[in-house]
Amino acid sequence: MPEPAAAALSVSSLVLRARQLEIDAVRHLASRAALVDVVGQLIEGLQRERGASGVYLASKGQRFADVRARTVGEVVALEARLRDEFTEHVEPAQGATAKALSLMAWALLGLDSLPALRSQIDKQAMTAHDSIAAFSHLIAGLIELVFHVADAAGLPSVSRQLVALVHLVQAQEEAGQERAMGALLFASGQGSEAHQQRVLHLIDAQERSLGAFAEFADPALRARWEQLQLAPGTAQLERLRRTLGVARPGAALDSNQSDTWFEVCTERITALWQLQVDLVQRLRDDCAAHIVQAQQDLQDSKGLLRGLRENPPQRTHAVDRFFDIAVAPTAVAPAAAEAQRAEGASSLLELLRDQSARMASMEAELETARRTLNERKVIERAKGVLMARLGMNEEVAFRVLQKTSMDQNRRLLDVAEATLSLPDLAFAHSDRKGDRAG
Repeated sequence: MPEPAAAALSVSSLVLRARQLEIDAVRHLASRAALVDVVGQLIEGLQRERGASGVYLASKGQRFADVRARTVGEVVALEARLRDEFTEHVEPAQGATAKALSLMAWALLGLDSLPALRSQIDKQAMTAHDSIAAFSHLIAGLIELVFHVADAAGLPSVSRQLVALVHLVQAQEEAGQERAMGALLFASGQGSEAHQQRVLHLIDAQERSLGAFAEFADPALRARWEQLQLAPGTAQLERLRRTLGVARPGAALDSNQSDTWFEVCTERITALWQLQVDLVQRLRDDCAAHIVQAQQDLQDSKGLLRGLRENPPQRTHAVDRFFDIAVAPTAVAPAAAEAQRAEGASSLLELLRDQSARMASMEAELETARRTLNERKVIERAKGVLMARLGMNEEVAFRVLQKTSMDQNRRLLDVAEATLSLPDLAFAHSDRKGDRAG
């Protein structure tokens, strides 16, 4: 039997297929927004478990045992939800990418290690600092997954919301680490310079992340965040921050303040979390609206194609008449011909202007979002290089970049890019200078 003829390529098939692909892309984005929602809930749960575990260990099992047990149960349920969500996103038809699958695998590796970590905490077989670091390591991978989703968006309005979301999630994580480190300090009953410096670094990092969130969030969410800054708990948090900041290393701290610190920090994190919930919902609503609009456009495209076939442009009639030998050529009034040409040119120019303006606006929006995400990636990589090559911790690495930026009056991004371009020999030279100084 002869094979069926391939579908004929046509203008209508291409136009309609392009519109359908646009709808599919938005649906994939909506699906990824659902994934981000579940990842965000798990991050929030792990942050609470990290904080409770830190207090439990720092107080030698005297505080937060019940809170920790309850939180673990909630997080286990969220783990199961995330595994189910991952199952729905592994197929290429769902828009899965190699990078996304690798990040999912890394997250599952961390989730598989949680039972052993919890067992060690139960037995108080590790320090509070080490437990905080272990939870933070897992959360960092989950945040990177959120970052990847944001980096893949192709719609300007959605891209702006995703950039705001990435920085809001990052700020919430920095606030969660601050809660854990501060609770550790208060629960231990004495100051520690390393831990205090870590808290100060986290406070500074939150301000940067929330600044980026405010830049890309819609005005309503930005106004809500500004209003939350005036809440009574913010002033109390600042007083407790000062208590930690001025305490001399080894000086006594009131261990009873650990509960107050935890509650005040949790109030702030809950406010950030509610902003995140609302932002994700707006993101999903925006995707749904785009799908509805694209489907309407698809129907309009069918009508447009039918209209084009049934009502060809006037100039085609003129051409047909000109080449029809059965019709004698007739003179066209110059004024009428000029008016037709002007009208056609005006309509065409207007269409081209509208399309150009729309495309330029979309590209500008996307470029702004991509630039912000790229700057974050470059700075994070530069910190990583300093940490790996010179043995610095994260806070010191960032302070080096920041100080160099101020001393040289250069943008932080430029300093980070210059750091990444340095050859290994430059770091080796720095190591030798450090050895001689020591």
